[in-house]
Amino acid sequence: MPPLCPITPYKGLFFLVVAFVLLEYLINTFTNSKPSVYFNTTKLLNNVDDKEIHTYGPLLKTLLFKNNKTHPHNKTLHFATKNDSYYSYAVTVPPPQLGSKLGNTSTSVTVPVAIEAQNDSTPLCPDDISSNLKGRLPIVKSPVPTAQELETRFDWLRPGGRWSPENCRAPKRVALVVPFRCRGEHLLLFLQHMHPFLKRQQLDYRIFVVEQDGDGTFNRAMLMNVGYKEALAVERFDCFIFHDIDLLPEDDRNLYTCPEQPRHMSVAVDIFKYKLPYPEIFGGVSAISTEHFKLLNGFSNSFWGWGGEDDDMSNRIRYHHLHISRYPLTIARYTMLTHKKDKPSASRYDVLKQGQQRFDKDGLNNLRYKLVQKKYHLLYTWILVAVDAPS
Repeated sequence: MPPLCPITPYKGLFFLVVAFVLLEYLINTFTNSKPSVYFNTTKLLNNVDDKEIHTYGPLLKTLLFKNNKTHPHNKTLHFATKNDSYYSYAVTVPPPQLGSKLGNTSTSVTVPVAIEAQNDSTPLCPDDISSNLKGRLPIVKSPVPTAQELETRFDWLRPGGRWSPENCRAPKRVALVVPFRCRGEHLLLFLQHMHPFLKRQQLDYRIFVVEQDGDGTFNRAMLMNVGYKEALAVERFDCFIFHDIDLLPEDDRNLYTCPEQPRHMSVAVDIFKYKLPYPEIFGGVSAISTEHFKLLNGFSNSFWGWGGEDDDMSNRIRYHHLHISRYPLTIARYTMLTHKKDKPSASRYDVLKQGQQRFDKDGLNNLRYKLVQKKYHLLYTWILVAVDAPS
C-alpha cells in the first residue's frame, strides 16, 4: 500500500517520534507529583504542510482528550518534546478510525501535532493592567518595515500570530480577523503597531488575515464570516475583533477584550475629525462575542463592493435585542492609513432595505467559499479563500 503522502525528511522525523505521554499522565494521576494539565489543540508543528493541516486538523479535535476526563480508545499518544508552554506529540490512529476517513482501511497513520499545556493552577491575569499601558501612542507610517524585520523584533510570537501571557492566564481568548486584499504595506504597518499594542493588554490573542483570491468584486463581510469559521477550526475563541487593516488605534487604553454587548471600537477616527458619524455606525473595528456572532448569524454575504454590510450588522444587533456599546471618544481614537477609496456599491441600499427578511438565512448558515491556502506565519495566520460573486 503506497503511503498517504510523499515522505519528506521532515515528515519522516515526525513519524518516527515516539514516547509515552499516556504513561506520564497515569503516573501523574496516581502520584499527584504535578498539577493537573489540560490539553488543547492550538498549533500544528511548523513543518507539517497545509494539506496535512487541512486533512487532519478537524479529526485531531476528536482524538485528544480535554481536562483529563475522557480518554481516546485504541489511539496512542506519543510524547516527543516540550518547548516552552507547548508539548509536541505524534498521534497514531489505527484503522478504522483514521483509515475510513481517508479511504484506507489497513494502515495506521501517525499525525504530528503540538498541544498547549497549561497548569490548572496558573493564576488568572490581574484585572488592573494599567501599569503595562502607555495611553496615547505614536502612529508610525514610515518607514514601512519588512516582514523579516518584524519577525526579528517580535520573536516572542508563536506561529500564527499568537501570543499569551507567560505567568498568568488571560480570562478570554481573542481572535482578530482582518479582511485583506492588495494592501501589503498597510499589513506590515498594522502588524508593527498591533502586536505590541495587544501584548501590553495581556491578551491571549491570534491575528487572522483573510485574503480574497482573484480580482473579482471584494466582499468584506464574507471574509469576516470566513475568518470566524476558520479561526474556530484552529482553536477555541471567546470573542472576535473584526478589524479594517487601515485603522490603527491611538490609545492602548482602548481594550481589545471580549464585550458583554457588541462593541463598536473605532468610535473617533481622524478623517471624521474624531467624531462619531452617526449613532448606528458599526464599521471599521468591532468586537463581538463568539456566542453573539453565532446568534446574529454573522454578517450578510450579500454586500459586494464597498458599503452596507456594517449597517446591516447594526440592524441585526437591534433585531436580536442587543445594543452597541462604545468606549469614550477620548479613548477609542484611530488613525486611518491613506489609501485610494473604493467605489461604493450601487446596490447597497436596496440590499440593506431587504435585510430583515434575510437575517436568518443570509450569513454563517449559507456561507460558501473554497479554502485555497492556510499558512501559519510567525506574524499572522494567513487564510486565502475563493468566493463567488452573484451571477
